Amino acid sequence: MASKLPFLRRRHRKRSTETDAHGRDQRVAVIGLGRFGSSLANELMRRGWDVLGIDTNARLVQKYSDGLTHAAVADCTDAETLRQLGVHEFTSAVVSIGTDIEASILVSSNLLEAEVPNIWAKAISRQHGQILQRLGVHHVVLPEHEMGERVAHLVTGRMLDFIEFDDDYALVKTVAPDIATGVPLGQSQVRSRYGVTVVGIKRPGEGFTYATAETVVQKGDVIVVTGRTRAVESFAELS
Repeated sequence: MASKLPFLRRRHRKRSTETDAHGRDQRVAVIGLGRFGSSLANELMRRGWDVLGIDTNARLVQKYSDGLTHAAVADCTDAETLRQLGVHEFTSAVVSIGTDIEASILVSSNLLEAEVPNIWAKAISRQHGQILQRLGVHHVVLPEHEMGERVAHLVTGRMLDFIEFDDDYALVKTVAPDIATGVPLGQSQVRSRYGVTVVGIKRPGEGFTYATAETVVQKGDVIVVTGRTRAVESFAELS
Protein backbone atom coordinates (compact mmCIF):
# COMPACT_ATOMS: atom_id res chain seq x y z
CA MET A 1 0.00 0.00 0.00
CA ALA A 2 1.34 3.42 -0.90
CA SER A 3 2.59 5.64 1.91
CA LYS A 4 0.82 8.77 2.93
CA LEU A 5 1.09 11.59 0.41
CA PRO A 6 1.41 15.29 1.20
CA PHE A 7 -1.85 17.10 0.72
CA LEU A 8 -3.03 20.44 -0.56
CA ARG A 9 -6.09 22.26 0.75
CA ARG A 10 -7.54 24.78 -1.64
CA ARG A 11 -10.58 26.90 -0.88
CA HIS A 12 -12.79 27.68 -3.87
CA ARG A 13 -15.20 29.94 -2.02
CA LYS A 14 -16.32 30.68 1.48
CA ARG A 15 -19.91 30.08 2.43
CA SER A 16 -21.80 31.93 5.12
CA THR A 17 -23.03 28.65 6.59
CA GLU A 18 -22.32 24.91 6.40
CA THR A 19 -25.87 23.89 7.30
CA ASP A 20 -29.18 24.19 5.50
CA ALA A 21 -32.33 25.96 6.66
CA HIS A 22 -33.16 22.99 8.89
CA GLY A 23 -29.76 22.97 10.57
CA ARG A 24 -28.51 19.88 8.71
CA ASP A 25 -24.79 19.63 7.99
CA GLN A 26 -24.14 20.20 4.29
CA ARG A 27 -20.51 19.16 4.23
CA VAL A 28 -19.40 15.98 2.49
CA ALA A 29 -16.03 14.39 1.77
CA VAL A 30 -15.75 12.65 -1.60
CA ILE A 31 -12.75 10.32 -1.61
CA GLY A 32 -11.78 9.38 -5.15
CA LEU A 33 -12.23 11.84 -8.02
CA GLY A 34 -12.60 9.46 -10.95
CA ARG A 35 -15.62 9.60 -13.25
CA PHE A 36 -18.11 8.64 -10.55
CA GLY A 37 -16.58 10.69 -7.73
CA SER A 38 -16.05 13.86 -9.77
CA SER A 39 -19.57 13.72 -11.20
CA LEU A 40 -20.99 13.24 -7.69
CA ALA A 41 -18.87 16.05 -6.24
CA ASN A 42 -19.91 18.50 -8.96
CA GLU A 43 -23.59 17.66 -8.53
CA LEU A 44 -23.35 18.15 -4.75
CA MET A 45 -21.71 21.53 -5.33
CA ARG A 46 -24.52 22.45 -7.71
CA ARG A 47 -26.98 21.61 -4.93
CA GLY A 48 -25.24 24.00 -2.54
CA TRP A 49 -23.13 21.58 -0.48
CA ASP A 50 -19.60 22.14 0.74
CA VAL A 51 -17.46 19.43 -0.86
CA LEU A 52 -14.00 18.25 0.12
CA GLY A 53 -12.65 16.27 -2.83
CA ILE A 54 -9.71 13.93 -2.13
CA ASP A 55 -7.57 11.79 -4.43
CA THR A 56 -4.03 10.41 -4.53
CA ASN A 57 -3.73 11.64 -8.11
CA ALA A 58 -2.50 15.24 -8.09
CA ARG A 59 -3.58 15.72 -11.72
CA LEU A 60 -7.21 14.88 -10.87
CA VAL A 61 -7.16 17.13 -7.82
CA GLN A 62 -5.78 19.99 -9.90
CA LYS A 63 -8.40 19.35 -12.58
CA TYR A 64 -11.39 19.59 -10.23
CA SER A 65 -10.12 21.86 -7.46
CA ASP A 66 -11.51 25.08 -8.94
CA GLY A 67 -15.03 23.65 -8.85
CA LEU A 68 -14.94 22.31 -5.27
CA THR A 69 -14.98 23.99 -1.89
CA HIS A 70 -11.76 22.19 -0.93
CA ALA A 71 -9.52 19.72 -2.74
CA ALA A 72 -6.69 17.61 -1.34
CA VAL A 73 -4.01 15.28 -2.62
CA ALA A 74 -3.91 12.59 0.04
CA ASP A 75 -3.85 8.86 0.74
CA CYS A 76 -6.87 8.19 2.93
CA THR A 77 -5.87 4.59 3.61
CA ASP A 78 -3.87 6.27 6.36
CA ALA A 79 -6.15 7.08 9.31
CA GLU A 80 -3.97 9.99 10.43
CA THR A 81 -4.38 11.62 7.02
CA LEU A 82 -8.16 11.56 7.42
CA ARG A 83 -7.81 13.15 10.83
CA GLN A 84 -5.54 15.91 9.50
CA LEU A 85 -8.07 16.64 6.76
CA GLY A 86 -10.81 16.90 9.37
CA VAL A 87 -12.98 14.23 7.73
CA HIS A 88 -13.88 12.85 11.17
CA GLU A 89 -15.84 16.09 11.74
CA PHE A 90 -18.03 15.51 8.67
CA THR A 91 -21.44 13.87 8.93
CA SER A 92 -21.22 12.44 5.40
CA ALA A 93 -18.48 10.84 3.32
CA VAL A 94 -18.43 8.97 0.02
CA VAL A 95 -15.76 6.42 -0.91
CA SER A 96 -15.79 6.54 -4.70
CA ILE A 97 -12.49 4.73 -5.29
CA GLY A 98 -12.57 2.69 -8.49
CA THR A 99 -10.73 -0.54 -9.13
CA ASP A 100 -8.48 -0.60 -6.04
CA ILE A 101 -10.64 -2.77 -3.79
CA GLU A 102 -8.04 -2.90 -1.02
CA ALA A 103 -7.89 0.90 -0.83
CA SER A 104 -11.70 1.10 -0.86
CA ILE A 105 -11.92 -1.28 2.10
CA LEU A 106 -9.17 0.44 4.08
CA VAL A 107 -10.63 3.91 3.56
CA SER A 108 -14.09 2.69 4.50
CA SER A 109 -12.66 1.08 7.66
CA ASN A 110 -10.93 4.33 8.58
CA LEU A 111 -14.17 6.28 8.16
CA LEU A 112 -16.04 3.77 10.31
CA GLU A 113 -13.38 3.99 13.01
CA ALA A 114 -13.66 7.78 12.84
CA GLU A 115 -17.41 7.31 13.45
CA VAL A 116 -18.53 9.32 10.43
CA PRO A 117 -22.35 9.00 10.71
CA ASN A 118 -23.20 8.52 7.04
CA ILE A 119 -20.84 6.61 4.79
CA TRP A 120 -21.54 5.76 1.16
CA ALA A 121 -19.16 3.52 -0.78
CA LYS A 122 -18.97 2.55 -4.43
CA ALA A 123 -18.54 -1.15 -5.13
CA ILE A 124 -17.33 -2.60 -8.44
CA SER A 125 -18.82 -6.06 -7.87
CA ARG A 126 -21.39 -7.76 -5.67
CA GLN A 127 -18.58 -9.45 -3.72
CA HIS A 128 -16.95 -6.07 -3.11
CA GLY A 129 -20.31 -4.70 -2.00
CA GLN A 130 -20.85 -7.59 0.41
CA ILE A 131 -17.47 -6.95 2.03
CA LEU A 132 -18.31 -3.26 2.49
CA GLN A 133 -21.69 -4.15 4.00
CA ARG A 134 -20.05 -6.59 6.43
CA LEU A 135 -17.65 -3.86 7.48
CA GLY A 136 -20.66 -1.75 8.42
CA VAL A 137 -20.74 0.79 5.57
CA HIS A 138 -24.15 2.44 5.74
CA HIS A 139 -24.87 2.69 2.00
CA VAL A 140 -23.27 0.59 -0.76
CA VAL A 141 -23.84 1.47 -4.42
CA LEU A 142 -22.93 -0.49 -7.53
CA PRO A 143 -23.36 2.17 -10.23
CA GLU A 144 -22.22 0.08 -13.21
CA HIS A 145 -24.30 -2.94 -12.21
CA GLU A 146 -27.37 -0.89 -11.35
CA MET A 147 -27.18 1.08 -14.59
CA GLY A 148 -26.74 -2.15 -16.53
CA GLU A 149 -29.91 -3.58 -14.99
CA ARG A 150 -31.78 -0.37 -15.67
CA VAL A 151 -30.80 -0.19 -19.32
CA ALA A 152 -31.58 -3.90 -19.78
CA HIS A 153 -35.14 -3.24 -18.60
CA LEU A 154 -35.49 -0.35 -21.02
CA VAL A 155 -34.07 -2.30 -23.96
CA THR A 156 -36.07 -5.50 -23.45
CA GLY A 157 -39.34 -4.08 -22.14
CA ARG A 158 -41.89 -1.37 -22.79
CA MET A 159 -40.64 0.93 -20.05
CA LEU A 160 -39.59 4.54 -20.47
CA ASP A 161 -37.64 4.45 -17.20
CA PHE A 162 -36.96 1.94 -14.43
CA ILE A 163 -35.59 2.30 -10.90
CA GLU A 164 -35.28 -0.70 -8.55
CA PHE A 165 -34.77 -0.48 -4.80
CA ASP A 166 -32.97 -2.91 -2.49
CA ASP A 167 -36.11 -4.58 -1.18
CA ASP A 168 -37.38 -5.88 -4.56
CA TYR A 169 -39.47 -2.76 -5.09
CA ALA A 170 -39.43 -0.72 -8.27
CA LEU A 171 -40.62 2.54 -9.80
CA VAL A 172 -41.47 2.45 -13.51
CA LYS A 173 -42.46 5.03 -16.10
CA THR A 174 -44.49 3.59 -18.97
CA VAL A 175 -47.25 4.38 -21.45
CA ALA A 176 -50.60 3.56 -19.86
CA PRO A 177 -51.97 0.19 -21.00
CA ASP A 178 -55.58 0.07 -22.19
CA ILE A 179 -56.71 -1.78 -19.04
CA ALA A 180 -55.92 1.33 -16.96
CA THR A 181 -57.62 3.90 -19.19
CA GLY A 182 -61.13 5.31 -19.45
CA VAL A 183 -62.23 4.91 -15.82
CA PRO A 184 -61.11 6.45 -12.51
CA LEU A 185 -58.10 4.67 -11.06
CA GLY A 186 -60.15 3.78 -8.00
CA GLN A 187 -62.44 1.71 -10.23
CA SER A 188 -59.81 0.25 -12.55
CA GLN A 189 -58.70 -2.40 -10.02
CA VAL A 190 -55.10 -1.93 -11.14
CA ARG A 191 -53.81 -2.40 -7.60
CA SER A 192 -55.86 -5.50 -6.76
CA ARG A 193 -55.46 -7.19 -10.15
CA TYR A 194 -51.85 -6.34 -10.96
CA GLY A 195 -50.26 -5.47 -7.61
CA VAL A 196 -49.11 -1.99 -8.66
CA THR A 197 -50.05 1.55 -7.70
CA VAL A 198 -50.24 4.46 -10.14
CA VAL A 199 -48.62 7.44 -8.42
CA GLY A 200 -48.13 9.93 -11.25
CA ILE A 201 -49.49 10.82 -14.65
CA LYS A 202 -48.33 12.95 -17.58
CA ARG A 203 -50.49 13.90 -20.51
CA PRO A 204 -48.97 14.97 -23.85
CA GLY A 205 -47.84 18.58 -23.63
CA GLU A 206 -48.30 18.74 -19.85
CA GLY A 207 -46.12 18.12 -16.81
CA PHE A 208 -46.33 15.24 -14.36
CA THR A 209 -48.98 15.43 -11.66
CA TYR A 210 -49.99 13.21 -8.75
CA ALA A 211 -52.54 10.49 -9.46
CA THR A 212 -55.56 10.02 -7.17
CA ALA A 213 -58.40 7.51 -7.01
CA GLU A 214 -60.49 9.97 -9.08
CA THR A 215 -57.88 10.38 -11.83
CA VAL A 216 -59.02 9.07 -15.21
CA VAL A 217 -56.05 7.89 -17.30
CA GLN A 218 -56.43 8.47 -21.02
CA LYS A 219 -54.95 6.60 -23.95
CA GLY A 220 -51.44 7.88 -24.67
CA ASP A 221 -50.84 9.12 -21.11
CA VAL A 222 -47.49 8.34 -19.49
CA ILE A 223 -47.85 6.97 -15.96
CA VAL A 224 -45.52 6.22 -13.07
CA VAL A 225 -46.29 3.02 -11.17
CA THR A 226 -44.75 1.38 -8.11
CA GLY A 227 -44.83 -2.13 -6.74
CA ARG A 228 -42.85 -5.36 -6.53
CA THR A 229 -40.35 -5.61 -9.36
CA ARG A 230 -42.03 -8.58 -11.03
CA ALA A 231 -45.42 -6.89 -10.78
CA VAL A 232 -44.35 -3.63 -12.41
CA GLU A 233 -42.43 -5.51 -15.11
CA SER A 234 -45.55 -7.53 -15.97
CA PHE A 235 -47.77 -4.44 -15.88
CA ALA A 236 -45.46 -2.50 -18.21
CA GLU A 237 -45.62 -5.37 -20.72
CA LEU A 238 -49.36 -4.69 -21.06
CA SER A 239 -48.61 -1.33 -22.69
